[in-house]
Amino acid sequence: MFKPQLINSLKSYSVKKFFSDLTAGIIVGLVALPMAIAFAIASGVSPEAGLFTAIVAGFLISALGGSTVQIGGPTGAFAVIVYGIVSQYGLSGLATATIMAGVLLILLGVFKMGGLVKFIPYTIITGFTAGIALTIFAGQIGDFLGLSITHFPEGFTKMPGDFLGKIKTYALNITSVNWYSFGLAAVSLVFLFVWPKINKKIPASLIVIIVATIASTLIEKYSGLKTDTIGTRYGSIPSSLPLPKLPDFRLSTIKTLFPTSISIAVLAAVESLLSAVVADSMTGEKHDSNTELIAQGIANIAAPLFGGIPATGAIARTATNIKNGGKTPVAGIIHALTLLLVLLFLGKFALYIPMAVLAAILINISWNMAGFSAIKALCKGQKSDICVLAVTFIITVFVDLTVAICVGLGLSAFFFIKKMIDLSEVQSKRETLTGGISNTKNTQDFPEEKIELPEGVVVYEIDGPLFFGTVRKFEIAIEKANVNYKVLILRMRNTIYLDAGGLRALEQAKNACDRKGIQIVISGIHTQPYMLLEKSGLADKLLRENICENIDKALERSKEILSK
Repeated sequence: MFKPQLINSLKSYSVKKFFSDLTAGIIVGLVALPMAIAFAIASGVSPEAGLFTAIVAGFLISALGGSTVQIGGPTGAFAVIVYGIVSQYGLSGLATATIMAGVLLILLGVFKMGGLVKFIPYTIITGFTAGIALTIFAGQIGDFLGLSITHFPEGFTKMPGDFLGKIKTYALNITSVNWYSFGLAAVSLVFLFVWPKINKKIPASLIVIIVATIASTLIEKYSGLKTDTIGTRYGSIPSSLPLPKLPDFRLSTIKTLFPTSISIAVLAAVESLLSAVVADSMTGEKHDSNTELIAQGIANIAAPLFGGIPATGAIARTATNIKNGGKTPVAGIIHALTLLLVLLFLGKFALYIPMAVLAAILINISWNMAGFSAIKALCKGQKSDICVLAVTFIITVFVDLTVAICVGLGLSAFFFIKKMIDLSEVQSKRETLTGGISNTKNTQDFPEEKIELPEGVVVYEIDGPLFFGTVRKFEIAIEKANVNYKVLILRMRNTIYLDAGGLRALEQAKNACDRKGIQIVISGIHTQPYMLLEKSGLADKLLRENICENIDKALERSKEILSK
């Protein structure tokens, strides 16, 4: 059921909580200001689009979401996708794709699919996050160096959207470095790395924007040195929210942009729920993932109507909210109202912010996004994890984020199946042991058994799932069964899963044993495999009295068969 956390929070709201939320909301609003502008620019849209998104989407995500402390708005993860959409389809195409993504997010929440996002492996999340970080970094090199971009690779008339295209463009224009812009950006970047070690409460990005903007204005006035600013690059910034406007919803546009909208929806779902999980670990509370997805969907439908871009839960801003005392969704609402007030009364001053400083902020963000510690830890692990991480990273950077996630999931599934095959085993206990049957796997949980096998009985134990990947192992083991045996006991106490391939293998084993005059007895079967035997009718073919709950009863049944 859709039930925003705001409703629960207001039931026990107090003046003390309000002042905690007020302080946290204002601080997060100030932190979000430079990030909203920077992410908009990195996405290839005007600075105010980031502010509109942070205000509209930030308000709705907090008011309607399933987390008490989630802060929503534009994030770096979307910069790559948005840049590509705007380059190819324009702002109207972006708005259409974002609204469709919003509808998909609502459907995910309504049909209670929030838990499925957890099935995306950590290696994939780490890989595409690092890939996005590198792409954001690449997009800021031009402004960081103050390049005058006048030459483009063959076939392009503006900055390419792909990674290699950007690098080629920078190489063609490398002689146009503005050393003043580079110096300003370098000093700002050093400050961004050093300041958190001095003071973590006051955001470094806010300080560097204020100080650098004042400094560059004074330097230009008294020395004549110039650098690009938001004003010289984009013109004026509106001092109010625009009126809502519907984008182009022609059928041809919807068909073209539908795959892109899936990418936006998946990324929004993954990042928002990941942020909510991080928030839960910091607060000890539990978010409602389906309500959160519905709120994210509503926010992504509303934001484009006001000229915004895709939005999701932002981990850094959510953590800032918690650390500064945010208790309820009211803090997130105050964060959005703070940004609205800044837009109304201080938006005109944003025109003087140097582009080089915003580039430094985005490079700092991309460094923090990259997750070097997580990558280092994964690289010490299994080769399969390293492979998934590397492939996802490379495809994210050089191809496309959606393709990267799909290929990453495919590889993860392949390696998981291979691991299950490697761990699965089918072996004859009479051939491998003397003096009875012994469990060779977990002797602590299953003490050694001493059971005498009657002459004419063989036991095969299946360790692990019996599915399409392990069927051949099973078939090879059964083929080795000596025709002198009259009863084949299949011990399935360690087989918790059976699929159609495994079911067919059992049926073929039954047919092969029938031809040899051998009867199959099943021992210790679990619920899922048994239900599949029932539904398929194989339980009747095997004879229900041949399906026993443990090895003792299976041996008793074997003796009955032998006596007949």
